[in-house]
Amino acid sequence: MVLSKNVQSISRAINILEKLIYSDKGLGVTEISNSLALKKSTTHRILSTLVNHGYVAQDENSKYKVGLKFFEVGSVAINKLDLRNDVRPFLKKIRDKTNETVHLGLLDNNHVLYIDKVESLKTVRMFSEIGRKIEPHCTSLGKVLLAYSPDKVVDDIIDNGLIKYTDNTITEPDKLKEHLKEVRINGYAIDDEEQLMGVRCIAGPIFNYEGEVIASFSITGPLIRMSKEKIKELSELIKQYSIIISRSFGYIKNNDESV
Repeated sequence: MVLSKNVQSISRAINILEKLIYSDKGLGVTEISNSLALKKSTTHRILSTLVNHGYVAQDENSKYKVGLKFFEVGSVAINKLDLRNDVRPFLKKIRDKTNETVHLGLLDNNHVLYIDKVESLKTVRMFSEIGRKIEPHCTSLGKVLLAYSPDKVVDDIIDNGLIKYTDNTITEPDKLKEHLKEVRINGYAIDDEEQLMGVRCIAGPIFNYEGEVIASFSITGPLIRMSKEKIKELSELIKQYSIIISRSFGYIKNNDESV
């Protein structure tokens, strides 16, 4: 089979990465090119591209090894698979306690990615899809994730533009940043008809053993069932399950933390 130039380059890059992954030490350009029967110039060009993207790094002896970006991406992929399976029993318990739809989401490319959903058994339900992406500034899931993200992530979201979905959507950068501070203090976020009129949501963070937020979960329902009094009641449940779920990932709460 004849490969196009682009596909051939991708194939060669994969071969180089695999060579570095299974090597016990760093490899030089000559070693890599000889072992893969590639021109030295071609090998160097591919390695330079991989270095620029963080998938390959050079040590003090100019040897190449797998970069941190490679492990970061691999960890995200693994977490997405394990996370859904590990959290689903808790989502079902929350659904059974509230009889409302419960979602699980994480940040993916500056968007909230819905990776799981446990549907309400009531007749009036919320339309949502696993695999759907939405801007984070207008959802409770997203606001939780942003509240515990580095400033650069928040700034990138703002730079991309804060789309106005309803009259309640927060579209002013300073207002959003102040709101996110409140979310972190409270330990939960509320979507008060900010993405869709007639719908309220409340979400909480899920921490890993290092105290990092790896995902968020939310309770969603129609306005007729999600009154402000009900939201206040659910905030305690959200904080409770934030700790319960996080502990399953090895999280230990510090006394000075809000959740």
